[in-house]
Amino acid sequence: MENLQVMVVLFIIVVLGYALCKLGYMGEDFDRKLSSIVVDVTCPLLILSSVMGESLPDRTLILPLLGVGFLTYVLLLVFGFFVPRLIAADRDDQGMIGFALMFANVGFIGYPIVSSIFGAKAVFYAALLNMPNTFFIFTAGVMLVKGEYSVRKLNLKLLFSPAMIAAFVAALLVALDVHTPEIVARPVTMVGNITVPAALMIIGSSMARLPLHDIIGSPKVYVASVVRLGVVPLSLYFLFKVCGVSDIVNEINTVVIAMPVASFGTMFCMKYGRNPALMTEMTFITTVGSIFTIPLITMLFC
Repeated sequence: MENLQVMVVLFIIVVLGYALCKLGYMGEDFDRKLSSIVVDVTCPLLILSSVMGESLPDRTLILPLLGVGFLTYVLLLVFGFFVPRLIAADRDDQGMIGFALMFANVGFIGYPIVSSIFGAKAVFYAALLNMPNTFFIFTAGVMLVKGEYSVRKLNLKLLFSPAMIAAFVAALLVALDVHTPEIVARPVTMVGNITVPAALMIIGSSMARLPLHDIIGSPKVYVASVVRLGVVPLSLYFLFKVCGVSDIVNEINTVVIAMPVASFGTMFCMKYGRNPALMTEMTFITTVGSIFTIPLITMLFC
C-alpha cells in the first residue's frame, strides 16, 4: 500500500505540470530551459547527494552492485537496439522505444520506492546500481534519442557530462569512505531534490501540448510499455536468480529497473530538438501502469 501511495503522489506532480502548462505558467521554451537545468545541474547534485549522509554502503556489496549494474545495462542494450525493430518500423520510433526499454526512472521515482521497501540505507545501494545507468543513458541513451546508432558517432564529451562527473565523484566518496560535511551536503541535497518535481512537471507540461488521442497512446506504445514494466524486470530478476546473485542485490536491482520510462527521455528530446510526442506517451502510460505493476513485482520477494 505504501508503494502505491508513493506512485500516486508522483503522478499527482505530473498532473500539476499538465495544469501549469494549460494555465500558461509552463510551455515549450520554459520546459526546454528547465530540462537543461535538470540534466546539467540538479540531477548531478542528486547523484552526489545519494552518497552524502551519516552512513555509507556496506563495502562488501559495492563491487557486486556495480557488477550487476553494468551487466544489467549490457543486457538491456539488446532490448534497446534490437527489440524495437519488432515493435515499430520507423527508425526514429525505434530509437525512442529503445530508450524506453533500456532506461527506467531510477533517480526520480526509483529512490523513493527502494526506500519504502528496503529502508533508507538501501538508497545508497540503488545509487550504486544507478551509476552504470548514468553512463549508458548519457551515451547509448543520447544516441537512441538522436537516432545515431553507430559507435563512431559517440561523442566522447558525453563521458565528461555533469552527470557522469557526479557519478565518478560519488564513486570516489564511497570507495574512500568520505563523509561529506553537513555544510556541503545540505545545499547539494536541497538543490538535488529539485530534480524530482521538476522532471515530473516537465512530463506533465509536455503532455498538455499533445492532442488527447496522442496521450492515450497507440498500440506500439502499449506493447513497449508491457515490455518496459513487465518483461524487462522479470526476465533480469529470474536470470540473476539462476546465476546466484545475492537476494538483496537482485531484489534492489529488480525494483530499480521496474520503474516507468526515464524522465530524461522527454528532456533529451527537447534538448536535442527531437519530437517528444512518442517519448511523452510512453512515459505517461508507463507511469500510470507502474502504479499497479511495481507493487505486483515486489510481491516476488516481499
